[in-house]
Amino acid sequence: MSETGVIHDIGYQRYSGPRLGRVAMQRALFVHGLRAAFGLGRSAKAKIFPWLVAGIMLLVAVIAAAVRSITGEMFFSYVQYADQMSLLIVFFAAIVAPQLVSRDLRAGVLPLYFSRPLRAADYVIAKFAAMTAAIWLLLGVPQFIMFLGAAFTTRTGVSGVFDELWDLLPGWAYNLLWAVMFAGLSLLIASLTGKQAFAAGGIVAVFMMTVPVVGVLASLPSTTANSLSGLASPAFLIGGVGEWLTERESQLDVGVGEFGPIYGIEAACLVAACLLLLLARYRKVASL
Repeated sequence: MSETGVIHDIGYQRYSGPRLGRVAMQRALFVHGLRAAFGLGRSAKAKIFPWLVAGIMLLVAVIAAAVRSITGEMFFSYVQYADQMSLLIVFFAAIVAPQLVSRDLRAGVLPLYFSRPLRAADYVIAKFAAMTAAIWLLLGVPQFIMFLGAAFTTRTGVSGVFDELWDLLPGWAYNLLWAVMFAGLSLLIASLTGKQAFAAGGIVAVFMMTVPVVGVLASLPSTTANSLSGLASPAFLIGGVGEWLTERESQLDVGVGEFGPIYGIEAACLVAACLLLLLARYRKVASL
């Protein structure tokens, strides 16, 4: 009895459409990362923590807007809003960063990503942009609610609305500083492990354990040490840059004084170092 082979036509066809290239890949990773940051397109469990943080921040903004419309007094300015919400930003970063990068490590999809024309730099830029946008929206949307509350209750007409807008824009710019700093640090920490719990714990530890260092340095008798103490903590570092740029009230007892440029330089170097280390990390993964 002779054996015969049969070729079955299962309808496979080669892709003949347009090749969109690396920019489209970056855009797709960015959109997917931004959606993942708020649990969109995922299970209800994935939505609980990011939306809980966002809900608390929105509630604070609504209360602040309501109190201002009734009494005319502000709890805090748009720029101060980010400083007041710093603890919630830490928890949000600890929730979101592992979702963006640790899951890819655990699932082993990075070799698949890098088998395409996607480069390590493209991956890092897309994830960093998604994380930055998520944190900026977390702060910017509540501030916009505060703005609407003030704009609709102003007693000076159109000029009052524009005055309020000019107060809002520096707040949005300050948000960007928070976003890039927290995005760079949290993604770098999360990229070191595929276990989301370890990544989240590491992010919280880095941000929270540096705060007592600031307290110790601020308690020294040296005015210089007091002014430079904020350099030891990312949150105080951002606050110092904000104080230097806007000349507002300091979180430190004696303020940053003449050391404002040092705060700015350290902030820029820290973000750049995080991006370079992330790039080195994923170039190593891509070469495996």
